Amino acid sequence: MEEKTYEMELKLLRAGDFSGLRRELTEWNEVDIADFLEELEPANMIRVFRILPKDISAEVFSYLEPENQEHIVTSITDVEVRHLVDDLFLDDVVDFLEEVPANVVTRVLKNTDPDTRKEINTFLRYPEDSAGSIMTNEMITLHDSMTVRDAIRSIRETGEDKVSIYTVYCIDATRHLIGTIDLADLIYHASDTLIRDIMDDDKQLIYVHTTDDQEEVAKVVKHYDLLSVPVVDREERLVGIVTVDDVIDILQEEATEDIEKMAAITPTDKPYLRTGIFETYKARMPWLLLLMISATFTGAIITRFEDALATFVVLTAYIPMLMDTGGNSGSQASVSVIRALSLGDVEFRDVLRVIWKEIRVAVLCGATLAAANFLKLLFLDKLALPVAAVVCFTLVLVVLVAKIIGCTLPMLADRVGLDPAVMASPFITTLVDAIALLTYFRLATFMLHL
Repeated sequence: MEEKTYEMELKLLRAGDFSGLRRELTEWNEVDIADFLEELEPANMIRVFRILPKDISAEVFSYLEPENQEHIVTSITDVEVRHLVDDLFLDDVVDFLEEVPANVVTRVLKNTDPDTRKEINTFLRYPEDSAGSIMTNEMITLHDSMTVRDAIRSIRETGEDKVSIYTVYCIDATRHLIGTIDLADLIYHASDTLIRDIMDDDKQLIYVHTTDDQEEVAKVVKHYDLLSVPVVDREERLVGIVTVDDVIDILQEEATEDIEKMAAITPTDKPYLRTGIFETYKARMPWLLLLMISATFTGAIITRFEDALATFVVLTAYIPMLMDTGGNSGSQASVSVIRALSLGDVEFRDVLRVIWKEIRVAVLCGATLAAANFLKLLFLDKLALPVAAVVCFTLVLVVLVAKIIGCTLPMLADRVGLDPAVMASPFITTLVDAIALLTYFRLATFMLHL
């Protein structure tokens, strides 16, 4: 997709031609308008936001970054805040309020009607990153006693303000979820047909609970290929739905969090360029200190075997290669297993199968690397056969141990309730480095009679 340069729009803005800018922007998709606003200085962003037609300004607002949403809300009047909240979907209001300071939350709640305020407060009480905190209650519900004629009339009267009308949720008199029905099924059935006779209730109902983690919600939507998934409370009463656009945001958020953890960085939900220097420092420094302290073990191992190194100084030259190969081998296994765990492809009960697979892979990889390295050591480096053998045997063992550690640590972390991504490259590399050095020096001591 071609990147917009906004030259004409910026020219209109500088010239003060707001009517022309308004005409231009109303032809755009709301996402593109939000991207344009993100490029502007705060004062100009407010001016442009205020000229947007009411029917699109709320949707544009929902696509802005939280700090820009906060700036808009603190810059507009109470009346404008009230209209904005009225036009936003409830889940977008909740998402915004979860990201802003308490004084902004207070102002927004003050400018909402009592019923909306009660609903917002209910959503805000759900645990963070739970299904309840990301759902919306703006969905189509039908009582099972209704006819198709009544159902279509109800959808026409209320559907315009709903997030999705493609799937309709059927409830009984006490709001228990008892079935679903696609909009197409309503259209193709006779007008006097009862909803209970055509709704899907003869198969397993797919739903999540309000307290389920958002990552589990995403897995359900992906597994069953849904556009939305209903959310029920502890009494199995329908309270909302989570739509696929929210699931996409969840997947991106969870993937970003895993990547940051795998790089030994404390996760943050702020974009990189909007994260302050000191905040970035605080996210990285604790992990660097921890890894630095753990890496001192490798120095202690080298010190312990310094006599052996003094006898065969040439051994020192191959320490970086062995440590790097071990770290890379462990990282390959850990990343593969972490990804498989996140997708639900493997569970802890599969640990023996995973280890057996990685052992076979390690033997093949280690043998190939050792063979290639053996030829290099003999013909290019001109090493004596015993020394070359020590390096190559160590290489095979290091690859084997690294892959076993790399596949088991994430599974053990997942088993005890930790995020498997924490057991990624930095931790595994540090552990494998120490094991590689111990193996190397022990083999050298045994085979070279040091």
